[in-house]
Amino acid sequence: MAIYMMDYENVGYNGLKGINGLTEKDKVYIFYSKNANTLTFDVHEMIMQSSAQIFYYKVNVGKKNALDVQLATYLGYLIAKDPREIYYIVSKDDGFDYVRNFWKQKNIEVKKIVNLSMMEAETEQEEQIKKLMELLGDDSREEAQAVSEIIEKFKTKQAINNALVKRYDSTKGGKVYKAIKPLLKDKN
Repeated sequence: MAIYMMDYENVGYNGLKGINGLTEKDKVYIFYSKNANTLTFDVHEMIMQSSAQIFYYKVNVGKKNALDVQLATYLGYLIAKDPREIYYIVSKDDGFDYVRNFWKQKNIEVKKIVNLSMMEAETEQEEQIKKLMELLGDDSREEAQAVSEIIEKFKTKQAINNALVKRYDSTKGGKVYKAIKPLLKDKN
C-alpha cells in the first residue's frame, strides 16, 4: 500500500498518469482549488476505473502556497496515524523537497514524484528536453532547456506563445510554438 498526496494545482491531470496501475490498497488524496478544479470526461473515466481509493480535498486559497501548506499539514496527520507507510507527494514544486527532507530526518519515507507512474521530476524534465530537441530539430540543449522552462512556467498556450515570441521574434517564436504544440495538450 502507498499513499499519494497530489498537488493538482501544480501537476494537473498529468499527475494522474499511472493511476490505472494502482491497487485497491493504494490511496490518492487529490488537493485542488478554485484555480484548478476541472477534469475532462476521459480523465474522470480514468479515475473511476482505478482500483485505488480516491479522496478529494478542495482547499481554500488566496495566499501564496496555501494549497501546499494544507497538503503538508494533512500529510503530517496521516504520518502520525501510520508512520510505517510509504508516502508520495505528487508535485513539481521544489518547496516539497523541504517537507520530504524533514520527514527523512525522522526516518519516515516521503518521496516526491510528478505523476502516479512514479516518475520523478528530474526524469520527466530530461525526457521533455530530449523531446524538445527532437521537435525543434536542434541539437542545442540550451535552447531546449529554455523552451522547457517556458512550458513549465506558463499555464496557458497563449502565455507560452507570448513568451516564445518575446524570447525569439514573432516568426521564429511562431515556428517554435507550432513545433512544440503536441507537448501542450494539458495547457488551456
